[in-house]
Parts: sequence; C-alpha cells; structure tokens
Amino acid sequence: MNKKKTGVSFGVRMAYGGGDAAANIVFGMISTILTLFYTDYAGIPAATVGIVMLITRIFDGFSDVIMGYIIENTHSKWGKARPWLLWMCVPYAISAVLLFAVPDSSVMTKAVYMFVTYNLCTTICYTATNVPYSTLTSMISRDQHDRDMLSIYRMGIAPFGRILAVSFTLPLVKMFGDTQSSWVKTMAIWAAIAVVLNLWCFAKCKENVDIPARNDTKVPLRKCLKALLTNQYFYAGIFFQMFQNILFAITGTMLPYYCKYVFGNDSWLYSAMYTAETLLMIVITMAFSPYLLRKFGKKKMSLGGLVIALAGQIIFMFNPYNQTLVFLSCILRGIGFAPLNSVFYGFVNEAVEFGQWKSHIRQEGPIFAGSNMGTKFGAGAASALMTSLMGWAGYISTTGTTVVQPDSAVNMIIGIYTWGPILVYAGYTLLLLLYKLDKKYPAIMKELEEREARGEL
Repeated sequence: MNKKKTGVSFGVRMAYGGGDAAANIVFGMISTILTLFYTDYAGIPAATVGIVMLITRIFDGFSDVIMGYIIENTHSKWGKARPWLLWMCVPYAISAVLLFAVPDSSVMTKAVYMFVTYNLCTTICYTATNVPYSTLTSMISRDQHDRDMLSIYRMGIAPFGRILAVSFTLPLVKMFGDTQSSWVKTMAIWAAIAVVLNLWCFAKCKENVDIPARNDTKVPLRKCLKALLTNQYFYAGIFFQMFQNILFAITGTMLPYYCKYVFGNDSWLYSAMYTAETLLMIVITMAFSPYLLRKFGKKKMSLGGLVIALAGQIIFMFNPYNQTLVFLSCILRGIGFAPLNSVFYGFVNEAVEFGQWKSHIRQEGPIFAGSNMGTKFGAGAASALMTSLMGWAGYISTTGTTVVQPDSAVNMIIGIYTWGPILVYAGYTLLLLLYKLDKKYPAIMKELEEREARGEL
C-alpha cells in the first residue's frame, strides 16, 4: 500500500464536506420542495409529477453505472475522480436553474420540459459531479479513521447546503414576489454558491492513494461485473443510501405541504422546523459522532440513534394536528438520525476494501456509483410514490392561487408523513442487524497490506 501522506488535515475535511454542501444545495431542493414548486407554482398535476420522476429513475440508474465506468477510465493530471468537480460544476449550476424556468404553456408542454430539465440536472450533471465526488473519499486516504472522519465532516457540513436550499428558499421566494420567477432568482443564488463550493473541494482534496498493482492488470468487463455483483456489501451501500434519501424525501417533501394545509402556514413554519432538525443533526454529527464512533463503532451508534428517532415519530403520532408535537418530532429525528447519517460513507468505503479482498479487483468507481444510484432512486421513487398518492387522493395543483384541498388529500399528506419514516427506520434496523463486516474489517485490511507489499491486489 502506497500513500503519499498520512492523516487528513482539518482543511481537507472541511473542503470535502463543502463538496457535498454544493450537492445538497441542488439535490436538497430536488428531493424536498421542488415538488411543491411543480404542483403549486408551475401548475403541474401531482400525478404527472410522480410519473415523470418515476420514469427518470430508470435513466438515472444507467447514468450512475456509466459514470462509474468513466471514472475508472479517466486519466488526467488531477487524477480520475477529482477533475470532474472542475469540469462539471458550472453545467451543474445552470441545469439547476433551468429546473424552475417552466414555460407558461399546456400541461403536456410543462411535463415534457420538466422531464428534459429534470434528467439534464439529475441524470447527467448531478451524476457527473456526485459520483466522482463520492469516489474521491477512497482516493484521499485508505486509513479507516481518516475515511470515517471524512464521512463525519461530509455529513456534518452537507446539511448547510440543504438549509440554504430548503429553509431559506420559501422566505426568499416570498420576498421576491412569490411567483415562478422568484424561484428562478432564488435558485440562481444557490447555484452560484454551489459552484464556489465545488471549486473549493477540487482545490483542496487531492488523490493521494496509489495502488500500483492494479495498473499492471487489465481486467475483462465480465469479470469486473461478476466481482461487483458478488460483493454483498456493495448492495448494503446501495440500501444505506436509498433508505436515507427515502427518509429525506418523505420528511422534506411532505413537511411543507403539512405546514401549508394542516397548520395553515406556508411562509416561515416549514423553514423553522427544517432548520431546527438540520442544525441539530449538524451539532450531533460534528460534536458527538467522533466520540460515539470511538466508543461504540458505526453499527451500535447507528442503532442507538434510530431508537431516539423512532421515539420522536411515535410521540408525534399521538396528535398529528398538534404543532408542538410535530416540532418535537423534528428535533428528536434530527438527534436520532445524526449518528447513522454521519457514517454512511464509511460503510461504502468498507465495501471497496472488502471487494478487493474477496475478488482481487478494486472498484471504487462502480461501488460509489451504486451508492449514488441508491441515493437518487430512493429520493426519486419516494417522490414519485408520494405525488402519485396525493394525486389519487384528489390533490389540486395550482399556479400560485389559493385553493382548499379536499379532506382526502390532507389526510393523505398526514398519513405519508406519519407512517413513512417508521417504515424507513424498520428497514435500517434490519440492514444494520445483518451487517457483519465491522468485525472482519481489521483482518481484511491487514491481509490487503500484505498482498500489496508483494505487488498483488
């Protein structure tokens, strides 16, 4: 094993976290209040929004796999993953602004525009920045502690992007006139910030890991696919990310509807709840996750946090019309989900090392592409299902005018927000109980070091 330097500095950790903040400025918007924009400002029926998002997931899955292959075959003076942050940061920002420039035309034209721009942003531009960004973790360092700390900083700083895009968007939209053009102006501001953050990450986060043994062998594609598909922890990485983004999609997408149609507040309440939850997640991640990681390890700290998050959800279920209980639920969810949220990418990095140990083939790009696929599939599929259920329940889409939603639509919003997170917590609990790599990992890394000292993978 050859590392140009040991240890990851505070500056690199911060810059790496800034890269995911850039991603969350756009993806946070996409997986939360973009649905509200489509239904209540662009006037696209909820069922149509759901269908478009569901179809898009098919293209997204292919794009992640393709991008993983592209990364493995990229050779530049900056490495193979890092340069994509530089090359794609501006197209990524432009595609995000285009999401909100829906033409004032027929529903069919709006739906086609939504399909094209949504795929441009998520399937192409987001994929071409986020898959390389995620892969970069395994190239900055191979030390397990360094990688876990990168994951903690990533998940501690990334929510600031979501806070910008989610918590401050609705107040800014109101300030700019509460029209569709207000959304375009707001997104242009966030997109410019995303460019700066991506460039910061590119400048500071260099690829330090070099494994000469893999450069001596050309592995056939069929063998690569077999190695990937027989790596059980590759699937674990997909499900970790998928469940996370299903949860964020449910809470982020349904909460603005909840505040608007259950509590009658579409200005500040959602922003206050979302900000409180996200800031608590940041505090727990940055201040306590490193200690919890040393004391209990990734698996135990994650399971303990899920108990707290579930308790918050149960408290809220006693009276879903009580604003205080809903606020308390957000707080407990932020506290409880933070430990697991902080170490997601540590699990994915371990899948890379396990795959090399098992098959003698190292596959950073494809494994992180699979993780990224879980991210987008989780958010997209959840959004598609939720909007389809809302449409089925009779939700009325508008172009900014005030409407009274039928009781069936309001009850559907309450039902999704109430039961959705519980299903996610159950899925996470099962996944963590089945996860066994944490006990095997030290011995696996020791054997890999011995192999690489002999010039083998």
